[in-house]
Amino acid sequence: MHDDPPPVNDEDPPVDPAQEAARTRLHELKQQHQDLDAAIHALGLSARPDQLQIARLKKQKLLLRDLIVRIEDTLTPDIIA
Repeated sequence: MHDDPPPVNDEDPPVDPAQEAARTRLHELKQQHQDLDAAIHALGLSARPDQLQIARLKKQKLLLRDLIVRIEDTLTPDIIA
């Protein structure tokens, strides 16, 4: 039994730790965005929805959306046509 590294696949691009971290963060933010959406929906279904709380959650959701877009922009290369 040798501790040889696995064979290198020349077709796979090298993994950039910063991009991997950004992708992980992006996934977390998208999950938070979905959670906020569900919370807003649930609050809206109550007999007397708390409009102030709904407005705060919507604002937080918009801030998350802006952050998601910024991270997606850094991960997507610019393509010049």
